[in-house]
Amino acid sequence: MRAETRERPVTAGQLPTIGELLDRQGLLAYVLLLPGLLILTAFIGWPFITSLWLSVTDQSVSTSVARFVGLENFTGALRSQIFLQTVRNTFVYTGVTVVFKLGLGLGLAVLMNQSFRLKNLARAALLLPWIVPTALSAIAWLWLFDATFSVFNWAIVRSGIADRGINWLGEGAWAMTSISIANIWRGTPFFAISILAGLQTVDRELLDAAAVDGASLWQRFWRITIPLIRPVILIVLLFSTVQTISDFQLVYVLTRGGPANSTHLLGTLAYDVAVRAGQLSQGAAISLYMFPVLILCVVALLVYMRRSST
Repeated sequence: MRAETRERPVTAGQLPTIGELLDRQGLLAYVLLLPGLLILTAFIGWPFITSLWLSVTDQSVSTSVARFVGLENFTGALRSQIFLQTVRNTFVYTGVTVVFKLGLGLGLAVLMNQSFRLKNLARAALLLPWIVPTALSAIAWLWLFDATFSVFNWAIVRSGIADRGINWLGEGAWAMTSISIANIWRGTPFFAISILAGLQTVDRELLDAAAVDGASLWQRFWRITIPLIRPVILIVLLFSTVQTISDFQLVYVLTRGGPANSTHLLGTLAYDVAVRAGQLSQGAAISLYMFPVLILCVVALLVYMRRSST
């Protein structure tokens, strides 16, 4: 004879389970977030605090005991012409590449949003520049910009545009142009795929209704599509700006900050000063100059998104 199972009633004195207690007190979310918080603290928080401490000392590879010097490393950097040139390089490099990546990415996203044969294959191929490891793609660009074996120089000479090739990585202006081209090539797919995801959320009925009312293709795009995908564009702009300002691998593999410091960014200069020259405190101070700029970018985006949502 099968025993009949019944749920046992909960009495007043019955103790709740751990899961019920955590959920009831609102602590379950914090428990689940704890591993991620520990990882962020170990790999981001602790190095950042260490950098703050190093930046206000005179720590170097040759000193065993660090001495507190306050803001001397920060003021010393401002008196360096190399640092000031690096700041200009960083802002020019970031501004130019982000604008081009936005324009090209938006155009590719609109193109990929259309219906054509092999659409899925084209979308997959579009991701290749972004998913290839940065160091590996930088080595490929290093060969493309080589002074002797450059494919670009071969095409320029054979087409009759110039009698001789360009010294891409050996002249300051061309070196900055070269690393900007490589960064635009690598970062454009991130813009294209992200904006494409936003385009696919746009309601076609709104566009069709605007077309019936006589709106042109450009008016529908500018007045309807762009406002609807603006949050996606702003988030992608933020991520790309943060990543470009702190760029290191691409620039270091291609130029190592040369020639004559003409392509140094804050990340590459901080590495050269801290690791290659052994001045740990000065390198930490240079790297921390990126922090206020990144904070301003994040705050500006959050304020704009909050205002636009109200």
